[in-house]
Formats: sequence, C-alpha cells, structure tokens
Amino acid sequence: MKVAGRTTAITPFYAMEVLKAANERAAQGNNVLHMEVGEPAGGAPAAVLQAAKEALENGQGLGYTEALGVPALRQAISDHYKTTGNLDVDPGHVVVTTGSSGGFLLAFLAAFDAGDRVALASPGYPAYRNIMAALGIEAVDLASDIGDRFQPTPALLDAAIEQGGKLAGLLIASPANPTGTMLDHDALKALVDYCRARDIRIISDEVYHGITYGAPAETIVALDDQAIAVNSFSKYFAMTGWRLGWMVLPDDLVRPIERLAQNLFISPPTLSQLAAVAAFDAEPELDAKVAAYARNREMLLRELPKVGFDKLAPADGAFYIFADVRHLTNDSADFCKRMLAETGVAATPGIDFDPNRGHAYIRFSFAGAYDDMVKAVACLKDWMK
Repeated sequence: MKVAGRTTAITPFYAMEVLKAANERAAQGNNVLHMEVGEPAGGAPAAVLQAAKEALENGQGLGYTEALGVPALRQAISDHYKTTGNLDVDPGHVVVTTGSSGGFLLAFLAAFDAGDRVALASPGYPAYRNIMAALGIEAVDLASDIGDRFQPTPALLDAAIEQGGKLAGLLIASPANPTGTMLDHDALKALVDYCRARDIRIISDEVYHGITYGAPAETIVALDDQAIAVNSFSKYFAMTGWRLGWMVLPDDLVRPIERLAQNLFISPPTLSQLAAVAAFDAEPELDAKVAAYARNREMLLRELPKVGFDKLAPADGAFYIFADVRHLTNDSADFCKRMLAETGVAATPGIDFDPNRGHAYIRFSFAGAYDDMVKAVACLKDWMK
C-alpha cells in the first residue's frame, strides 16, 4: 500500500530516540541520568493541579471549547504580557493551541504556501524544519556559528537570498534550543527592520521566555505587529504533558488560523486550558524552578570543562548546554550511544539540530534534579579518563 512521499523528508527526533534507549536501559535495571530531553523536573505547579481537580469535581473540562481557546485563558495570557512587559495585547489576538507544536503547524499553514522559503538558524529545534518539510515549505538553513551566537543575522539572510531567492519568512528563537543563546534588543530590532523592509514574516519561538540567567528575553510582540509569537506552557510553566501553548497574532491571521484550528484540532485540551489559568498565579513556585536550573547551569559550566567539554555555547537562557565535541569525536550519534551504554548519561547528538554540522556537537539538558547533574558529571569524569 502507498506511503506518502512527504514522510521520507521527515527525520527522527533524536532526543526522543535517546529517551527511548534510556528507558529501555532503565527497564533492564541499569542506571540512567537523563540529560537528553528538555522536561522541567517536578511537574506542574500546585495551583494548576488544584485547578484541574476543581474543574473535574465541578463537572468541567470534558467538552469542547472555542477553537481559539477559553476566553478566561486568553485574557490571562493578555494580562501576562501587561504584567511582564507592560504590553497591551488584545485577547482577541491570542490563540490557545495544542502545545507550541500545534502553534507552529497553524502558523506555517496560515502564513506560507507550499514552495515558500523560510529561513532559520542552524543549529535549531528539529521540528521546525520537519513540520515545514511535511507542508512542502523549504526550510533555509542559516549556518550560524559561535561568532553569531548561533543566531540569524542580516548578513546570513543576505547570503540566503543571494543564493536561493526571496524569503517568505524567518523563524527566530530566543532563548534558542539547543544553544540557549539569546538575541539582545539591538540584534532583534535589526532583524525586524530587515524583514519589514523585505516583506518577510517573522515567527518568534518564545517557549523559553521566563528561563533566563541575566537580562530577560524580549518578545517580538513589542517590536513587530506583523510577526507571530509562539509560546508554551511546557517550559517555564512546567506543564509538558498538558499539551498547551499559545500564539499572539497579527490581525490578518486571526480568522485564517481560527478556520484552520476548527478543522485540525476542534479545540485545545479543555481540562488543560481551565487549569492553566491558575499558572499565572504560581510565579514564586515557577521562579524557584528557574533558580534550580540556574544552580545546575552554574555547576555544569564550571565542571564540564574540567571533564573535557570545554567548547560551550553561551547558555543565556533555556536549560541546555551545547558542546562542541569535534576534539573528541566526528560522530556525535555514536558518541552519545556509547556514553549512554557505558555511563548511563543520556544526552542528545547534535545531528538532531544541525543536519550538516551536528556530528561535531552534543546537547546536555540541565532541566533535571541537581543531584542527578552532579552524578552525571562524576560518571563522565571517570569515563573520559
């Protein structure tokens, strides 16, 4: 029987492949220290769990909602922008989605046609290019490096246009996965000015906003009313399995995305939406999680170079350390496989994030417990000897 040709363009999500191998190892009774997936330790805030319990006890959370999300949550998200950035965001331009993944799918479908070229920094989150590939959109890799802080620049965009022609879009991420690097105000403004002058739509991945270790991340909402901001309850709000995200849209995309959402998803998960309203009242608990990530980060940035991982991207935000390992291996997939088998430390090979240069990099996630990070460093120290 026929299998759709578009599936051949979709590469595995290697972080999940590593997680699967790590779980198989654990099922056999062997030790595993998880540094492969970006999942906050400890789960959702207590207020979210209580709100979910009350919704179920009150007979809520079982039916469909409006396709764009329950009004109370859309208003809470709008209020969040006012509280955190003094920004006036119309709740009518807020769209609740089935995870940020659902947001990216809707954004790509609404903003671009098959055959359009959309630029993105490489290394970058693999699902971007794989969703684009499934939709027939050409993902144009911008081969950024440490000198660019692994972020897009106008010069890289110029080169992409000169080589392949007009761009319809630019996807940015700040803080970025896998590098943790951020765009400061001037760099972000330069990209906005460049794209507005050339009619290039910006989609901004802001799922790691709230998890920074210096200056806070700046939202595209403050700079470009034609851009799409995509955020999530999975990272700062620690609600990974609740599958809930949101978008802030320009006026011309609200109704097109509503029609798409009605047909693709009906509505986001109802119980998750009702519970998520309470997430915005859990800031002290959530900021304590960020403080724990900061402790993990400080320890790893100090100790990993002693182990031999001494070429690290600036980890400005998120909870990842991206390590250049070309002095250790030319095959990051094999390196990570051996590291898991011989130490129990699970990390993600760079081929997940950069199809051309990822063989020389690996990503460590420090979203887990501090004691596990300490144990992982000890195991790696023995192994690298």
